[in-house]
Amino acid sequence: MTVTLADVAARARVSPATVSRVLNGNYPVAASTRERVLRAVDELDYVLNGPASSLAAATSDLVGILVNDIADPFFGIMAGAAQTEIGGQEGTGRAGGEKLAVVCNTGGSPERELTYLTLLQRQRAAAVVLTGGAIEDPAHISAMSAKLTKLADAGTRVVLCGRPPLPGSDAIVASLAFDNRGGGRRLTEHLIALGHRRIGYVAGPLERTTTRHRLEGHRAAVTAAGLVDEGDVAGLERLTVHGSYDRRSGYDATLELLRRDASLTAVVAANDTVALGACAALRDQGLRIPEDISVAGFDDLPFSIDVVPSLTTVRLPLFEAGARAGRLAMGNETPPPGGIATIPAELMVRGSTAPPRA
Repeated sequence: MTVTLADVAARARVSPATVSRVLNGNYPVAASTRERVLRAVDELDYVLNGPASSLAAATSDLVGILVNDIADPFFGIMAGAAQTEIGGQEGTGRAGGEKLAVVCNTGGSPERELTYLTLLQRQRAAAVVLTGGAIEDPAHISAMSAKLTKLADAGTRVVLCGRPPLPGSDAIVASLAFDNRGGGRRLTEHLIALGHRRIGYVAGPLERTTTRHRLEGHRAAVTAAGLVDEGDVAGLERLTVHGSYDRRSGYDATLELLRRDASLTAVVAANDTVALGACAALRDQGLRIPEDISVAGFDDLPFSIDVVPSLTTVRLPLFEAGARAGRLAMGNETPPPGGIATIPAELMVRGSTAPPRA
């Protein structure tokens, strides 16, 4: 026989309304009462009717986490940390106010990103967390702004993690943006301080905010040091190759940079995975790292310290940012002033960079 809400209420010696409040987590209930209700739920093995309860409430118990590529540690770390906060950390097996976090893999497709948001809107998602850089396309920005406004109007909490604020949108609860410009500049300044003057740059996809911000930081350091005139666009572009955020892109782009300028003494990669590809390309050309050429990455992914030589990079607090986004999505943390927080980036100097050969 199916266990009903009334059965749980009778076992816990409370009203059905109190049971509903405990399970939905939408009203304060005394701790002792909450414990009694949850014990009754466990004893009777009661399962809340999710679709029915979502019809009665403004939102459901679903939270969507959008990532470009769940296989990429950059996104996996943030999504995992957010999911832990959203799902509850007690591990009791109970369902009393926690949410079901669903990771949505967009594959970097703007169309897929909008499709997932539409599906989450139909499911009356309690919150949506969007991770990683945004696509800089006016039509997509307009479509995203309209979609997120609809979600927010329906009661969905929208949080950006590792993504800059959406222009012209007030639908965002909080935007946690990494200091990609500052990190990019400090990384290149480190190479310049070592004595490097011919520095190649392997950039990410042209249309991504992360790509632009990191590249702007790099070029700010290069022009400030007088290595390239600020107005010499051709000179800056000559030492820059764009590609995907993957190992193959790093490999191919590094070979192209060497073809353009064989006198390079350092290569800066858009992220650590791209840097691995750059290192492989240099070794295949018979070059030693860092004796012949220095290599630097970005993000400080877990493997960065274990490669040989260990990778000089920029550390982003991915786990901490993801966990904070999860708390904001759940309403368990106060949003930053103005809804925007810039998360610092830290330079990590390791064995893959050294002064150039005399």
